Amino acid sequence: MPRSKNKVASKKRRKKILKLAKGYYGVKSKSYTIAKNAVEKSLLHSYLGRKEKKKFFKRLWIIRINAYVRKYSNLNYSKFMYLLNKNKYKLNRKILSYLSIESKNNLLRQILNNK
Repeated sequence: MPRSKNKVASKKRRKKILKLAKGYYGVKSKSYTIAKNAVEKSLLHSYLGRKEKKKFFKRLWIIRINAYVRKYSNLNYSKFMYLLNKNKYKLNRKILSYLSIESKNNLLRQILNNK
């Protein structure tokens, strides 16, 4: 019995990889085997990059909140967050960071004064 190769499916698989490799330099965009390695590596880096971005912004928000809190009171970040939780304020770091940047907004100063 002759061997069945299923050319349609394998060609579709290869085209999908080569389409993802468009714009890569040299052989990485033309040769399937090399393009496959490059695409796998780039997909892994993009996944890890998205995770890294979340960590970066969390660190940035904490730095901004800490700087603001130290400027207007004798507290630090951890004590400030403890007081927020204790007084049942439900604000996340992103919002607190935004409020600390906006000097017009006195909400954080009110929170600091109500210790």
